Amino acid sequence: MSERQPTLRERQRSETRRLVQAHAVRLFTDHGYDAVTVADVAEAAGVSAMTVYRHFPTKEDLVLIDQPAQLIAEQVAASSAMQPLVRRVGGALIDAATALTDGNGDEPGADERFLLDCLRLMVSTPALRARHLDSQYALQQAIVDSLGDDASDPDAAFRAQAATSACMAAMHTALTRWAEDDGHTKLPDLIARALAASFGGDAVASHRED
Repeated sequence: MSERQPTLRERQRSETRRLVQAHAVRLFTDHGYDAVTVADVAEAAGVSAMTVYRHFPTKEDLVLIDQPAQLIAEQVAASSAMQPLVRRVGGALIDAATALTDGNGDEPGADERFLLDCLRLMVSTPALRARHLDSQYALQQAIVDSLGDDASDPDAAFRAQAATSACMAAMHTALTRWAEDDGHTKLPDLIARALAASFGGDAVASHRED
């Protein structure tokens, strides 16, 4: 069965969302998060403030990237249950980072630059740090759910939560280094290195195998 193609309305909605967020992140980066209003974002994007709120219910939402959670959960769910937990989760983190970045050349591409700007804003802005922590908790729960372990087994749930937390801590270290390096080192490589430092080379050496 072929995958359903998005309708024209869905494509237009997605493009409007992308445009608004791109202008918001640019303004926040250039002038500071607190100095820019939603009205400023709407004017820059050429839409109404109501349109901005329709796509982003709060100002904080303009900086959050919601796509990784879905990508990572899908990667984890598709991985073999025969693999160690840290390999399943770590491999999904690496694959999602690969999908979300351009992956070519020595200089960060447009997608990578956008992600870098969002990351820096979330790290440097108190109001965004709290929201970022909420999004990380939601991502952790999505990963645990996608592992498919029996929720009635407390030990299995504990192992899944522990493995996921440890992998995400390694990813956070990689993200911090990526921002400090201004994206010159590829994010998937940094995540793989952080995972290897935490769990040993076997945790990531075969992360693409089924």
